[in-house]
Order: sequence, then structure tokens, then C-alpha cells
Amino acid sequence: MADVILEMANITKTFPGVKALDQVNFQVEKGEIHFLVGENGAGKSTLMKVLSGVYPYGNYEGDIIYEGKVQQFNKIQDSVNVGIAIIYQELALFPDLSVYENIYMGNEVKDGGIINWNQTIVKAKEMLQKVNLKVNPETLIKDLGVGKQQLVEIAKALSKQVKLLILDEPTAALNEDDSENLLELIKELKKQGITCIMISHKLKEVAAIADKATILRDGQTIITLDAKKGEIDEPTIIRHMVGREMNQIYPERANRNIGDTVLELINWSAYDTQLGRAVVKDANLHLKRGEIIGIAGLMGAGRTELALSMFGNPKSYKLMGSMALNGQAQNFKHTSDAIKAGMAYVTEDRKGNGLFLLNTITKNVSASKLSGIAHNGIINTNEEIKVAEHYKNSLHIKASSIEQLVGKLSGGNQQKVSLGKWLFAGPNILILDEPTRGIDVGAKFEIYSVMNTLIEKGMSIIMISSELGEILGMSDRIYVMAEGKITGELDRQEADQEKVMALATK
Repeated sequence: MADVILEMANITKTFPGVKALDQVNFQVEKGEIHFLVGENGAGKSTLMKVLSGVYPYGNYEGDIIYEGKVQQFNKIQDSVNVGIAIIYQELALFPDLSVYENIYMGNEVKDGGIINWNQTIVKAKEMLQKVNLKVNPETLIKDLGVGKQQLVEIAKALSKQVKLLILDEPTAALNEDDSENLLELIKELKKQGITCIMISHKLKEVAAIADKATILRDGQTIITLDAKKGEIDEPTIIRHMVGREMNQIYPERANRNIGDTVLELINWSAYDTQLGRAVVKDANLHLKRGEIIGIAGLMGAGRTELALSMFGNPKSYKLMGSMALNGQAQNFKHTSDAIKAGMAYVTEDRKGNGLFLLNTITKNVSASKLSGIAHNGIINTNEEIKVAEHYKNSLHIKASSIEQLVGKLSGGNQQKVSLGKWLFAGPNILILDEPTRGIDVGAKFEIYSVMNTLIEKGMSIIMISSELGEILGMSDRIYVMAEGKITGELDRQEADQEKVMALATK
């Protein structure tokens, strides 16, 4: 029998009114890369929180058997002490401290009870070498990109003599290059004997590097697939995730009735005075009624900056060039001007900028257009409830009620609330910035279906995405950006991954 490093047996975890985990069984062999896959709300993160001690012993039923011993973790430090480390999607780093301080935070290198900073820097360099990160250990975390911050987190785990490394959506916020580097690192760690559990919605990653993949659905273990037996491929994973066949990841659009131009940019530039450089350079772009245009490019290409510069310029860029809506020149002074003109922007950072996490679905949906539910300056609560119920039902938001706090929803349902909020504003042009980041394949399909429905009703969509498959599968035309410039335009029939990447690296 293979050397089993971890077994979670009959794990059940209940929250008020909800059984998040129901008799889950999960086994991981030493030195393997084991993916945990499932739709949002399937129980993946909850299971890992049970394992790591976030939910202490006594708060769940079942047994955790690690390295042959039944474990009773009462806090996170208990799991760390036996060699288990978990890295969450929201990185736990201190932005104003250096790389070396973050790596050894809580695990300081001491000499006679006093922190030895010189030795700390030396050891930090060793950890950085292990993760192939070439940065000065005295660099502040806030001066690193997300991809490099992710590697610092892994270096931090390695400094604690980790044996079992858990990564929760590690590539969700990374571009393709950084994602590829991270996957290569994980394979290298496997060679060093480190066992890895990965939670990911990116099924291509699962198919590329998984030794095994366990699929959860509705808090239950469905199946464990084995790469050695040829069981791991995207259609098989999807079928077990959603409980049905999904013949197409990108739903077919019934009609492609593309009309007149509704938005046009001519020689459009945006200069960031704080950075001291142009973030958008001489962009020429047009969007037609009933059309989806995709904006592709690597991280830092200027895609979000382009969107914000159009949507009322909240970052106060110095703008040059011209923008027209339906043939009429526009000069928005504020995002409210863009909203009144029929534009809406669904941000890439739904938790930071897009939603009120401590408020209800009702309050979030109505926030974009309070005038739509108010009479004589007073909010009509009954109208507000009707609006929230409408979007909960039409967007298939899974929640106990419209009074559920948005922060308690899964990522896919949070994204639907964010979308519903802006649809209530009644836009003609909808900008979607990373619309499916960090959500599962079932929720993605639902978002894509909503996009198609909106397009068929005459709306126009600008979609920014780092997922090439999404760009190719949903766009009528594709603009590619690199270093603030639009480097090319491709029609859906001619576009492929190679052409997009060639333009993105131009």
C-alpha cells in the first residue's frame, strides 16, 4: 500500500441551517499533487479549514489522521507544528514589511532570545532560491506583483519545514506566465518530497499536473480520479462537478444581430500622474450594439486602466483623445456621468470595490440606482425587495434569502450580485472586468448565459479577461493590449491562442 500522509475520515461540519460537509472522506499519498475540485459551495475550503485548525477539534465530526496519528488541532499553530501549511487566495502578508520579515514572521531566527536579523536575511535568501524568486529580501511586499507575493508565501511555508502544502486558488489572480511558473515550482517541490493539495477552478491546471483529483459536490465526496489510470480530463471532471454532462463550456448564442457603433475611442490616452507615465497610449477602439468585444493582454498591459478611463475616470488620469457614445462626444467628469450616459462597470475586485460584504443582497443590488426605488427622496422598501427578488431569481443567485449577507455567499454568487447591481442601473454598455475570476465552471456557464441574453436584448459588452479560452469563446472581436497600447484587433473567426499571445507580447 502507498504511503498515506493524510486521511480525513467521515468529516461532517455544520453551520446554522447548513451542512457544509457531509461524511467527507479524503486521502492523500505522500509526495503527490492532489487537487480538490468542486463548484463554489461544494465544501473545498471548509474541508481545508477543518484540516488546518481554523475550525478546531470539537467543531466537526470525524477524524484527521496525519502521518499515521489521529490529530486534534485546536488552532492553526497546531497544524503548522506538525508540518502543514495553508496559503489562502487572499495572501496573508504585511505589505509595509520586507520580504525577509514576512518569511520569518512568527518564526523568527533568534540568537540567545534576540532576533538575529543578519541570519534572518541569509536564511530568507535560501528560501527565495528554493522558490526561484530573484528579489532582494529587503524589498517591501507592496513593491512586488501578485505572482511574486505568492512565491513569498510559499517561501514562508518552506521556512517552517512544511511537509503538506495546501494552496487555495493559487493562480486565480495570476497571469499566464506567473501561473505557469507556479505550476513548475509545485512540480519541483514534489521532487523534494513535499506533498501538495491544491484547490483550483482552472481545470487545465488539474489536467496538466494532478496525480489525483478528488471532487466534492454539495458537501460530499463524489470520486477520486487517478492520472495514472487516465481518468483526469476536463469533461470527466466537469461531469462529476456539476452532476451532469456539459457539452459546451461557452454557450452558443442564438442570434448575432450586431448593430451600429455605440462607443468609439479615437487616439485615447490616459496619463497616471502618480506613476509618472501613460497607462493607456493612443487607443483606437469601437463597440457595436449587440456585440461582445474582448480585451486581452498580460497583467499590467493597461486593460483595467482603459476601462476606468472610460468609466468616468475615477483614478483622475490625465486624458487625451476623444470618446463618443452613439456619435455624441463625451467628457465625463465623474463615474455618475458615465452611469447616467448608460455605462456600467463590474470591477475585477468584487470584494474590495464591487460589493458591500457586510450588507444584504437587497442593499447591494439597489445601491447603483437608489432613485429607481425612491419616491420623494424616501426609499420604498417594498420596491427594493421586488428588485432584489427579481435579480436573485433571474441570475439564479443561490442564497437562503435576499436578506443574506453578501460576504457569506460563494464567489460565483457574489459575482452575480455584483452583476445584478449594475444591471439594475439599466446600462446600454456593460464593462465586465475579469467576470469569472475565482468562480467554478458551473457558475461561469451561468454568467456566460446571462451575457448572451443581455446581448440578444441589444446591450453591448466589453469583457476584460486573463483567460484566453474565455476571450476566444465569448468575444465577437478581440482587442489585444501590451504596455498600454492596443497592439492588434482580431475577428472571432481568425483569432486563436497563438495570435493573441503574439500580440500580447509584442
